Amino acid sequence: MPIASEATSVQHDGQDPHRDLRSTEIVDTHNDLLMLVVKRPRERWGPYFRDNWLPQLKSGGIGVQILAVYVDHTLFGEASLREIFRMIEAAHVIAEENADSVRLCTNRAEVDRARVDGKIALMLAIEGCGAFAPHLELFGHAQRLGVRMISLVHMGRNAFADASDQDSAHGGLTTLGKDALRTIEALGMVFDISHLSAAGVDDVLDLAERPVIASHSSARALRDHHRNLTDRQLRGVAERNGVVCVNFMASFLAHSGATIRQLADHVEHIKSVAGPSHIGIGPDFVAEVFAEIAPATVGPGFADFDPIETIDGLEGPSGLPLLTDELVRRGWPDDDIAKLQRTNVLDLLDSICP
Repeated sequence: MPIASEATSVQHDGQDPHRDLRSTEIVDTHNDLLMLVVKRPRERWGPYFRDNWLPQLKSGGIGVQILAVYVDHTLFGEASLREIFRMIEAAHVIAEENADSVRLCTNRAEVDRARVDGKIALMLAIEGCGAFAPHLELFGHAQRLGVRMISLVHMGRNAFADASDQDSAHGGLTTLGKDALRTIEALGMVFDISHLSAAGVDDVLDLAERPVIASHSSARALRDHHRNLTDRQLRGVAERNGVVCVNFMASFLAHSGATIRQLADHVEHIKSVAGPSHIGIGPDFVAEVFAEIAPATVGPGFADFDPIETIDGLEGPSGLPLLTDELVRRGWPDDDIAKLQRTNVLDLLDSICP
């Protein structure tokens, strides 16, 4: 994965334009790197993470990395369930074998201790839980293993809900999906609305008793794509004290040729609609994943975007200073940059995860 950046740094009040990045230590709410970890032999999991991903996270200023546990569409039922727990095990292994640099955490207090000790905090999220149905007790098992964020669907539909590529069916949460929402909240895990259908998002905003997150979604007002959120949905998340984390995937930002400025436009739009206390960063850096394992993951819902297309310089975590530069250039206050990059998501975790 290329390392950013060739962009010219912008000076602001005579200070280092990356000052906010370094001081706030970015919370990235969605990275699929575990998909690549588990493609390797068990003995390579720790070294592969250390050699390939740890340098990228450090150079990008990542302080907290939420790791997605996603199983592609080629696996179903018990095969999918086995892969979910293999990926959870992989996260534990990479944390144990890189204990000098990272720590697997489950709440804000553990994250804060990890950062004080100079380690990157890793957290676990499951993206798509169709394999759990109809056994809601499996959410409790995942929670015991360290999972602290849950999205019910990815693409298509399952026993819990319809995904965003099924919007035309107007299907939201099923009865089981509503039960799952209540279960997830009771377990002290964050409910993630990214990938849910529009009707599903509405159901969650009607029924949720705790704040929710959109871990990697951008603004539909700027790019009319089913994976993005409307202004009404953005306001709904904010009204429930949730957080919307901007997706950096180029196809979700513009029809073609997305730029860092267009990414910043999405950030500013979400800030203007939801407010500065309800926005975060969920880059969804998948170009490296797709370059290695496609077309295995290219299935339903992927026909209308290019997962390989990236913003120049933002192919991976190392490019994150580019967004900080652009926001500084636009005159963003330091406090708002800190909220975007770290504070809002950590406050959300603090309010939900025991």
